[in-house]
Amino acid sequence: MVKAGKLRSGTAQKLKRWKKGHSSESNPETSRYRQAARSRFFSRPSARSDLTVDALKLHNDLQSGPLEHKETKDNAPFEVDEPALTERTSATFLSGLSDCSNLTFSKVQRFWESNSAAHKEICAVLAAVTEVIRSQGGKETETEYFAALMTTLEAVESSESVGAVAYLLNLVLKRVPSPVLSLKFSDTSKVFMNIMSSQASSESPSALRWILSCLANLIRKQDASVWSYPSTLQVYHGLLSFTVHSKPKVRKAAQHGVCSILRGSDFMFGDSAPSHHPAAQSTARFCIKEMEQAGGNKEDTTVLHILGLLKELLPCFPHGAVKSCCETLLRVMTLSHVLVTAGAMQAFHKLFSAKPNSSSLPAELNAQIITALYDYLPSENDLQPLLAWLAVMEKAHTHLSSLQISLCLGHLPRLFTAAMTCFLSPHVQVVSTAAQTLKTLLKECVAPCLAEIGSITSTAPCGNASYICKLFRLVEEGLTYRYYSSWPFVMQVLSCFYQVAGKEAHPIMVKSLQSLCDLRLTPRFPFSGELDQTVGSAVESMGPEIILRAIPLQIDGNEDDLEFPRSWLIPVIRDRVKNTELGFFTTYLLPLATTLKNKADELSQAGRNLESKVYMTLHLQIWSMLPGFCMQPTDLATSFKGIARVLGMVISDRSDLRLTVCHAIRTLINKSIRKAEDHAEVARFAKNFLPILFNVYTQQPSAADSAALRMPVLDTIKVYLTITDQEMVCTFLQKATEKLCSQESSGFTRLAVMDLIMAMAPCVDESTMTTTFELVKPYLASKESGLQKKAYRILEEMCGGEREPCHQFVLTNLEELKRTLLGSLKSASSPAKRPRLKCLIHIVKHLSPQHTEFITAVLPEVMICTNEVAIGARRNAYTLLVEIGRAFIRFCGSQKEAILQYLELIYAGFTGSVTMISCTVLALTRLVYEFKDSLERSVIEPLLRNVCLLLSSRTREVVKTALSFVKVLLFVMDVKVLATHMPLLMEGIGNIKEDVRRHFRTKLKNIFTKLIRKFGFELVKNMLPEEYHKVLVNIRKVEARNKQRKTLKHDADSESENEEDTSKPKGDSIEDILADSEDEDEEEKKGRGGKKQPGQKGKAWLKEGEGDEPLNFLDPMVSQRVLATNPDVKKNTKVRHDFKLTSDGRLIIREEADDDEKSKGAKEEMEDILEEAGVKSKNQKRKFREGNLDEDMEMEPQFQYKAGGSGIHRPLSRKGDSGGQYKAKSGKGDIKKKGQHDPYAYIPLKKAQLNRRKKAKLQGQFKGLVRGAQKGARTGRKMQRKRKNV
Repeated sequence: MVKAGKLRSGTAQKLKRWKKGHSSESNPETSRYRQAARSRFFSRPSARSDLTVDALKLHNDLQSGPLEHKETKDNAPFEVDEPALTERTSATFLSGLSDCSNLTFSKVQRFWESNSAAHKEICAVLAAVTEVIRSQGGKETETEYFAALMTTLEAVESSESVGAVAYLLNLVLKRVPSPVLSLKFSDTSKVFMNIMSSQASSESPSALRWILSCLANLIRKQDASVWSYPSTLQVYHGLLSFTVHSKPKVRKAAQHGVCSILRGSDFMFGDSAPSHHPAAQSTARFCIKEMEQAGGNKEDTTVLHILGLLKELLPCFPHGAVKSCCETLLRVMTLSHVLVTAGAMQAFHKLFSAKPNSSSLPAELNAQIITALYDYLPSENDLQPLLAWLAVMEKAHTHLSSLQISLCLGHLPRLFTAAMTCFLSPHVQVVSTAAQTLKTLLKECVAPCLAEIGSITSTAPCGNASYICKLFRLVEEGLTYRYYSSWPFVMQVLSCFYQVAGKEAHPIMVKSLQSLCDLRLTPRFPFSGELDQTVGSAVESMGPEIILRAIPLQIDGNEDDLEFPRSWLIPVIRDRVKNTELGFFTTYLLPLATTLKNKADELSQAGRNLESKVYMTLHLQIWSMLPGFCMQPTDLATSFKGIARVLGMVISDRSDLRLTVCHAIRTLINKSIRKAEDHAEVARFAKNFLPILFNVYTQQPSAADSAALRMPVLDTIKVYLTITDQEMVCTFLQKATEKLCSQESSGFTRLAVMDLIMAMAPCVDESTMTTTFELVKPYLASKESGLQKKAYRILEEMCGGEREPCHQFVLTNLEELKRTLLGSLKSASSPAKRPRLKCLIHIVKHLSPQHTEFITAVLPEVMICTNEVAIGARRNAYTLLVEIGRAFIRFCGSQKEAILQYLELIYAGFTGSVTMISCTVLALTRLVYEFKDSLERSVIEPLLRNVCLLLSSRTREVVKTALSFVKVLLFVMDVKVLATHMPLLMEGIGNIKEDVRRHFRTKLKNIFTKLIRKFGFELVKNMLPEEYHKVLVNIRKVEARNKQRKTLKHDADSESENEEDTSKPKGDSIEDILADSEDEDEEEKKGRGGKKQPGQKGKAWLKEGEGDEPLNFLDPMVSQRVLATNPDVKKNTKVRHDFKLTSDGRLIIREEADDDEKSKGAKEEMEDILEEAGVKSKNQKRKFREGNLDEDMEMEPQFQYKAGGSGIHRPLSRKGDSGGQYKAKSGKGDIKKKGQHDPYAYIPLKKAQLNRRKKAKLQGQFKGLVRGAQKGARTGRKMQRKRKNV
């Protein structure tokens, strides 16, 4: 719809539109584009026509007879003055393209709209070939297209036509059957070779590029036997020669074709596939020859082209070829050409990353390459080449470890030495990469062999153990002061070493642990967090016993001061200990904790409370280690008995340690019992622990103890009952019931005992459950809401248990349960509603068709509970409604009939009170949402009619539930079905009373918004009374504003993305590492306004000697003086970001709940629907947080009156005026108050006072203050004179 109102000039014609849905009834009146096209159709073209004699003759040849090419000598172009008449007047020149049935050319069919001449040529050729095949009765198979395109390829002469035919031929060759290509290999390859020779010097690379791809596809389909013929190798070498072509597209096509032949030939995937392609050896010789011929000429790019090819082909070569190529690569790297070295590194990286088998790269050759690469180790100041070298060496050693682990371990010390040298580099990226390389080597090369090596000591003889000792010594050397700036990365490597080899090699790691401890005690040590992580890794792998033996706590209770320098070990051990010996805690830490407790008691008795608290804190910290020791201990079966008695005493007597011990017991049972003997050992002490836990839970907590300490005890009881013998649980349950019935038990004790019965009830047999049910039955009608709720909770646990005795109990006592629950209906208190409804849920799941009367009797209670205050009761009521519906489906078999019967029972609620009517609507809302797929139109229509009648009610509660039903109905119902009910729905909404409508304006606005989105503004507006139109117009404005805001934001985001640097981010791949290592110098020159010179590509720098020392060119390490990075350029290390900073330099990062506003809005709408349907409880905090203030929140009414004036009209929320406390109660002026500042006009210091633009205003403010002071002074003098005169 067009917005009415005043329009700008020139927009009148744009309003000429046909109505919605009527655009196809007639053609538009204006036809200026068709008239213009018709006027140009028969005119002489002004530009050069593509219709040549060759094209016309090709068309005639294809249309006449067999697919044969007839040569002609007449090449003179001509033009057509009259339109050509054909037999098929309904077809066009692209008919063969538009209705081509072969899916191979589906990619081409999108070209017909392109303006490219090449694309038009492709479309024309495909259309012509398709017409020829159809005229001869062909089925448009790939073979037919192959034959027709080959004939066409021999007929055309222009480069554009050859390129178009070759493109189509390249598509179809991939689908032509292999026997056809094998049969026509000789003729087809000859045609391709001729075209390649004729197009080799062509300016346009298109034809040659596609011909090369066709030839590669043809060769790839041939059998292995074809490669024994010299002609095949000749054709292949013709393709191979173009891999060093000067044109990039041609070179890329040739290289891709060679790679596809060597790696993807069909016979390479058969059962009898050879280990290497027959042409791999000759390809390697070609690459070596080309690199040697290029020599040291830096201007020749042939070496770079060959390196790009070898990068993909090296893993495919046999052993001899790989060795020769690697030797050649190492020779060309001596040229110190930056790009050549980078290309060679890429080739080596690809070789090792591909993980070729031993037939291509045996372990000996791998080791030889590793040794040779040390001669090309870059300087630690040369950033990019050093990163590439580390990446290559990492892959080389990882592959060597997969071939021969012992040989790899022998080469690792030299690499670790070189990597530790990198820790001295000024570049953080080099240090980080070196650390990551060492960690990867430890995990990939060292970890797999530790199980075979066994224990490693410093006196290990020569072998793998000695190599690991050398590796650790090299890493340990990183803790010396020369590596100070890299200590965080050294600690990361040490942490990884501890995790990998700590269990076997801990004897050689003691010294490093002591060094770390000494560093931790250094004043103002800046890397405490990293050091704690490193020691934590050692604790996790070696165990706390070895750590504390190497680094004793030095705490024995007899300290002269309270420094405790190694107390930092306690939280480290607490957080990382697991899978260790529980006996160590019993033998070492437990006596130490006892000693500290005794020391704290002695100091407390002596009046030294501060020292006593310090020792008590250490005592509690040592006990906090216990849950970690209980996490999968290795000696549980033998050590638990030594600590069980102590744990029982602590639970009973020490309330400050009770939570820790209970946590430890739960951890022990839930996460540590894996063996039968462990289970038996812990279960054996149930007779000791459970009575203690029972007594602790039933004791009323003192005023000092918090009631929250009892819940962990109850959780521990429930966990321990899962492994306790059933007979023992029955015994405990019998004693609990006796205590419950005892007259001496207080009210608190009874509630606590009922909690214990609730925990034990699901763990006993069926007969005991029945006895327990008879015991708690009187409490179901108790007038004490607490006891009644506990009784229902016991019944809930027995009915909902997952064990088989629980199911048998429900089935056996089903009738008694029904009678009991029906009998206690009237006496059920509000707090007991939630567990009572939960019991009904479990019972309904076991009902059969003969129990329909029970459901009918219970249903009114369930419906009333949908309006309960407690969230849990409402949730269970909705769940029970759904469960009853499923029970009806189970009874009837037919889902639609069952839902219909169920709804008839629900409809009876409409005849009740106002509360019952609103609850009925809530129940119907939940059922409509749950069973929306089973509701037919005949069910929805009367339901909607009844709800729409309720909308005219004067009771807000009823209208509120009816609107919730409408909102859910809009969500679940299909738009087409909903459209048929729109008049009824709009009539019901229009009948809402004015005061009710005003109260629920937010909910109505939400409904109108959804209706407008579904059916449009005009339809909704026409169906509603006039008093709603203002709201609808506002909704339309808001929707348009939101849509415009989203569009502007999307455009702004797109612009910001375009403004960013479009270069690829540097990743971890070798190509990213080696990508143009001279970029730093280029950016420096571009920043100075200079342009990149042609001779800068591949530029290198020579690093001079230190100080006055001359550069020795005979030095074997002189290659490290050749740098790919300009050493004089200082790299900008400042990181650019869009985050704000605090005053101390920290980043302020605000996390958004959801970046995508559209998905966020959909999520909010879905949550709203779930809340209305009763699936999800209404979250008041979410509504306050999001600003969706709805009338459902029972808020105070918002009055339009605003307070002002004095007396009863004074604003209560207004803050007191500044200085108001100095005003005199009678008379004018201020007064002085004792103990307060003098009542001067203090001027606050504001940031705005520094603004120059506000200078005049501030000056006027000061003038006013001075003027007021002078006026007051004059008044004061006059008053003094009057007093003197008097």
